[in-house]
Amino acid sequence: MEQQRRRKGRNVNGIVVLDKEQGLSSNAALQQVKRLYEANKAGHTGSLDPLATGVLPLCLGEATKVSQFLLDSDKKYRARIKLGERTDTGDSAGVVIERSDDFSVSRKMIEQALQQFKGAIAQVPPMYSALKVNGVPLYKMARKGTVIERQPRQITIYSIELTSFEDSELEVEIACSKGTYIRTIADDLGQALGCGAHIVALRRTQAGVFTEQDCVSRQYLESEKEQAGLERIDQFLIPMDEAIGDLPIVVLPSVTAAFIKNGQPVLVRHLPEEGLVRLYEEEQFIGIGCINDDGMVAPRRLIAT
Repeated sequence: MEQQRRRKGRNVNGIVVLDKEQGLSSNAALQQVKRLYEANKAGHTGSLDPLATGVLPLCLGEATKVSQFLLDSDKKYRARIKLGERTDTGDSAGVVIERSDDFSVSRKMIEQALQQFKGAIAQVPPMYSALKVNGVPLYKMARKGTVIERQPRQITIYSIELTSFEDSELEVEIACSKGTYIRTIADDLGQALGCGAHIVALRRTQAGVFTEQDCVSRQYLESEKEQAGLERIDQFLIPMDEAIGDLPIVVLPSVTAAFIKNGQPVLVRHLPEEGLVRLYEEEQFIGIGCINDDGMVAPRRLIAT
């Protein structure tokens, strides 16, 4: 029985906000943290490019049930962009496909060009992306030299600010909706300026409610576990309901919560008129509910307690 428990992993629940290191895929980072915590189940909340660093919330155990809400959340990035070279991937991991040795770009020109990206815009996803067509990731097609037409997707850039510009490199800070490709913004900016451009450094500074201040590195977790075991690193787990802290709270007495747990909607006073809510049985988080057409709260995603 003990051997079976070890094979399946611990029943550990919560969110680790990892400071992802450069050169590592999001899935590789997830597997490292899952092994560190000896967790039976884990999932990430949207991929970061191997080149990118920063905020990567990882959900362990029952917290995987709120991962979709983090996936759908807004993000913030800090990007360093090099002018004069365009690459096939939009970043420095790719092959240079266009080079402009003689160009003149001013800070004012960059700030004017950035204006076109603000607000709701249509963005064509890059070929080097994890988006799937007929079950095949685009990046696998791109590696074989295949380029297919991609449909533009609606995204929102809430803000994009130039924070520095020196020689041929600039830095921007971007707040955006889910599904935004910063590499594509860099490439499009280079085209707008007529000189080409690509990302040389990218850091995610916020994902949903989580920021750099919430981050912990893999190396630090490994060190803490080595010194004091699993109990020490469990202290870095963030309760899963913090990921959805913007949803209204509905507190249920145990009798009413029992109906919800059996899949039945219930009528509660002072409910919001619509939308999703956080459900609590007394003080314990039990999942996510939604307000139905009858003004009752129905279970949407329940947590095993």
